[in-house]
Amino acid sequence: MAFFEQLINGLSLGALYALIAVGYTVVYGIVQLINFAHGEIFMVGAFGSMATWIVIGRSTGNLSWWLLPVMLLGGMIAAVGTAILMERFAYRPLRNAPRLAP
Repeated sequence: MAFFEQLINGLSLGALYALIAVGYTVVYGIVQLINFAHGEIFMVGAFGSMATWIVIGRSTGNLSWWLLPVMLLGGMIAAVGTAILMERFAYRPLRNAPRLAP
């Protein structure tokens, strides 16, 4: 039984690592800048999901099946909002700058 638990743990952790690696690759391919803040955006999404759980889960008093999709939506909104702000205020000014500036 412990083998299957560890197999599931390893597959889920590997999927998270693969998701972050694909994100690095896509960002570098599009923007041509290395974004070392990708992990922080991932973390902001996790905290957005946790904040959604704290706000909605504590107000309802229980952990229901419908709360997980709402948490995922809250995490996506937090991560996308952070990424949009970062692109607007950090990457857009560097896009036409000389290559040494970034």
